[in-house]
Amino acid sequence: MRVRPHAPDATGCVLDITPDSAGWQHVGFKMVVLAPGQPLAGRDDGRETCLVILSGVADIVAGTHRWTGQGGRASVFEDRPPAAAYVPAGTAWCVEAGSRVELAICTAPGEDGLPPRLIDPAAMSREVRGQGTNQRFVRNILPETEPACGLLVVEVITPGGHWSSYPPHKHDRDTPGEETMLEETYYHRLDPPQGFAFQRVYTDDRSIDEAIAVEDGDVVMVPRGYHPVGAPHGYDLYYLNVMAGPRRQWMFRNDPAHDWIVRRA
Repeated sequence: MRVRPHAPDATGCVLDITPDSAGWQHVGFKMVVLAPGQPLAGRDDGRETCLVILSGVADIVAGTHRWTGQGGRASVFEDRPPAAAYVPAGTAWCVEAGSRVELAICTAPGEDGLPPRLIDPAAMSREVRGQGTNQRFVRNILPETEPACGLLVVEVITPGGHWSSYPPHKHDRDTPGEETMLEETYYHRLDPPQGFAFQRVYTDDRSIDEAIAVEDGDVVMVPRGYHPVGAPHGYDLYYLNVMAGPRRQWMFRNDPAHDWIVRRA
């Protein structure tokens, strides 16, 4: 369930998770590191795309639209929104790096119907979730309140010594009013980068029960089951979540064994 990054290829790609490689149907995730002046182009007739500039500055082109000088974060740990753009299925796009750029390419099945758009950083709501050592900081990049066919994209900062995606929750069944079925990827970064974190992925029947040590740049795939994350003392954890499924709605169910934590709070 863990995918580790590799050295950049000729296009700058360091990670590439497709539905085929993951063994599922919806989520695709690619991580690319572009050198200053390096372009990257793409188009997918059957999938929509959310381009997220995690760090650096770039021009973004989608169809006939061009947005110059987007981004500017020094790192994912800088407390400001990323630059992001929504590209519908069948629309060509290009990212042209003005500096070293870390680019996340998030995809899901989609249709050509929505217009390309730059996602306004001011519209990316910032939330504080949890209390005490369960507190984390969430920024909604492409939530269900904003137009898309299937994609949901969010980033989270978990301070060192804190837990996240906790109490353990899942979204792997389509139960109207209670839970939706969403595949999910977690792209992890650590500060300082030599750190590590832990993510557990498990199901009620324990047909999946994995405790995964993640390092800087790793991706954890969550096809189903609960998936809490812990950040050790001294190392802040960032993760970018990409979710998609048959219905574009985030409804989750906490592990009943641990739901008392929320009820007590």
